[in-house]
Amino acid sequence: MNKIHANNFNHVGVSVPDIDAAIEWYGSVFGFVLIAEPAEVRPDGTHFGNLASDICGNKYGGMKIAHMVTGDGTGFELFEFLGPKPERRDDTMEYWKNGFFHIAITHPDVESKVKEIVESGGLKRSEIWELFPGEDVKVCYCEDPFGNVIEIISHRYEQALANRS
Repeated sequence: MNKIHANNFNHVGVSVPDIDAAIEWYGSVFGFVLIAEPAEVRPDGTHFGNLASDICGNKYGGMKIAHMVTGDGTGFELFEFLGPKPERRDDTMEYWKNGFFHIAITHPDVESKVKEIVESGGLKRSEIWELFPGEDVKVCYCEDPFGNVIEIISHRYEQALANRS
């Protein structure tokens, strides 16, 4: 039997209403590093304009995009869409709908990171929980100031879930 190798996670793209505020927040709270300043991409017949229009469809009216990286080099793209006007979801935790509903960031001290998130304009959505009763893996669901759901977890994924049935 051939062993299948997992692909690496490359990046995540997050929509925000204010790209400059988001760069500041994610840099300050999580230490993400900006590697490409915000650039504007319009549906103007240029290569990137055509690429974005193809991806986003006929309602696409332009965007600003910036690139950051996490501590392990995973990409973190920020998008500020210029049209149609961005709308914040009324219910940011629509877990019953298909699609991505949160990102998870590892931090060994969940309590202090959650406190920092709240003090910097974010939201604590849940209590801090032991993922498995009696074990030291802790999790808490939060939101950034822009309504994106973030799970803070104390251990890397494989550490938290290895050898579970």
